[in-house]
Amino acid sequence: MIRRALPLFLALTLGVSLAACGDDSGEPGSESSASGAASLESIDIKGEVGSDPEVTWDGELAAGDVESRVVSEGDGDEVESGDAVFAHIWIGNGTTQKKAYSTYDASAPQLLTVDEKSLSPLFLEAVDGRTIGSRIALSASAETAFGPEGNASLNIGNKDSILTVVDIVSEVDAEVDGEELKAPAWAPSFQGDGAAPTGFDFSGTPAPTGKLQQATLIQGEGPAVEQGQTIAVNYLGQVYDSKKPFDESYTANPAAFAIGTGGVIKGWDQALVGKNVGSRVILAIPPALGYGEEGNKGAGIKGTDTLYFVVDVLGAA
Repeated sequence: MIRRALPLFLALTLGVSLAACGDDSGEPGSESSASGAASLESIDIKGEVGSDPEVTWDGELAAGDVESRVVSEGDGDEVESGDAVFAHIWIGNGTTQKKAYSTYDASAPQLLTVDEKSLSPLFLEAVDGRTIGSRIALSASAETAFGPEGNASLNIGNKDSILTVVDIVSEVDAEVDGEELKAPAWAPSFQGDGAAPTGFDFSGTPAPTGKLQQATLIQGEGPAVEQGQTIAVNYLGQVYDSKKPFDESYTANPAAFAIGTGGVIKGWDQALVGKNVGSRVILAIPPALGYGEEGNKGAGIKGTDTLYFVVDVLGAA
């Protein structure tokens, strides 16, 4: 329940339609010309990985099946199926030769889980088997990338071509790793195994104090999380003295969001900035720093409820 709305790029990678369907004319773009169209190799892409690419077009980009090339190869670990990575994404309309979308505009890299259920073939081609720190360029027809209707929300018609630039900026840990620390007296115990908690057991747990409480249970050795970064986490949340969680990510893919910017509940913003990647943190969050007096009816959270979370910090970028 701490997650924000589905981000634009995530919807793109899953092939979700983001706006009203375009018509068969391919508006707002026009149909690509097969003769004389530019190839992926002819497009000049400059700039360092981690910065908005500078793209110089060589005319209208040919539309077809997915093609890719390595613009620059990173020296990090190879990305394998099942891994999660942070990546910046730039998408251009190859017919109009204009930028359509960039995660650099909001300084918000996207969390990609490398498997066929999570990513379209276009983005699997971009990251699977590549190395951390690489910049990959891909071209395709809009139909290949988005389906027969194109993507009207990006001003990409169904007959347009697209250019995509993917910067694989950092890897995301599969689980936390570090020195185990003693849990504080106010903390409930976990249900389930240590790697993936399934709930809290509040037996013998003292009543909440009405203040934000936090403690590190596993001290990671990664960099400290900075305000404004996008972090990847696994988490579980449960109301004090309740029998089951109201939300968790351990049985799915990790969640990602900006921290310290008001995109999540205040207790998370205040507690997670400064924590090291690889750490497990336990939080007790009073109503004022959670969902306030209104609570969250959809999650069964009242305005007087104290929220307990376990959060595994898996990455930051």
